[in-house]
Amino acid sequence: MKHGIYYSYWEKEWSAKFGPYVEKVAKLGFDVIEVAAHHINSYSDAELVAIRQASKDNGIILTAGIGPTKQKNLSSPDADVRKAGKAFFEQTLTNVAKLDIKSIGGALHSYWPVDYTQPVDKIGDRARGVEGIHGIADFANNLGINLCIEVLNRFENHVLNTAAEGVAFVQDVGKSNVKVMLDTFHMNIEEDSFGDAIRTAGPFLGHFHTGENNRRVPGTGRIPWHEIGLALREINYTGAVVMEPFVKTGGGIGSDIRVWRDLSNGATEAKLDEDARNSLAFSRFVLGA
Repeated sequence: MKHGIYYSYWEKEWSAKFGPYVEKVAKLGFDVIEVAAHHINSYSDAELVAIRQASKDNGIILTAGIGPTKQKNLSSPDADVRKAGKAFFEQTLTNVAKLDIKSIGGALHSYWPVDYTQPVDKIGDRARGVEGIHGIADFANNLGINLCIEVLNRFENHVLNTAAEGVAFVQDVGKSNVKVMLDTFHMNIEEDSFGDAIRTAGPFLGHFHTGENNRRVPGTGRIPWHEIGLALREINYTGAVVMEPFVKTGGGIGSDIRVWRDLSNGATEAKLDEDARNSLAFSRFVLGA
């Protein structure tokens, strides 16, 4: 099992450059850094080469996360939007591959965050999402990339809210490189049992995010980490466990994640680093090294 952290823990904007964080997470003891794929297409080939080399030099694995915009929604009822979404994913996956990233997760099947001021069509969006992911799965597979479909809580998306729904979706897509992605923050809202949800995902689990019930770093709240660790070991999960804490107000990240109060207690960057390092030690102990 490899342990990582999402670089946006330190940032307020999704578009912040992630290259400088490769060395930081290595020094903190992590195996993985997760980066936002939203703006990778704006990076030059030279920047991508430099980041890939930095990750290699520091012994760091890169993974990617993304929440497509409404205009790039693979499940949109608008055929032109679905077409734009497919083109966006093909471009993004091509550039993600240049970083030697083998896993991209998030609301790939839909868009994020969902606009609930308008009616939603769970059944129709799910069907179009299955078709959309099926349509890009082979393209991703040819690049050696797994597509990890994230199960989100009801406030952020309506299509897939439970591990059982995620597994059924992946089974309907029917591609070996399309997996389920679970996140403890979302599971805390939707699942009756963390352990049962993980066991339900079983061999379909391709990526795992961790965070407390309030999105602080693991080990600072009330999530049942020992139960989660036991279930991960029972299904022989060997993928990445990436903590995704969001603790800072302001900017696009604070707005999208709805962090309306400072969860860092005014922490300096050095204190954020210390909290991340301590949480990593905790995670390795309760989840598995």
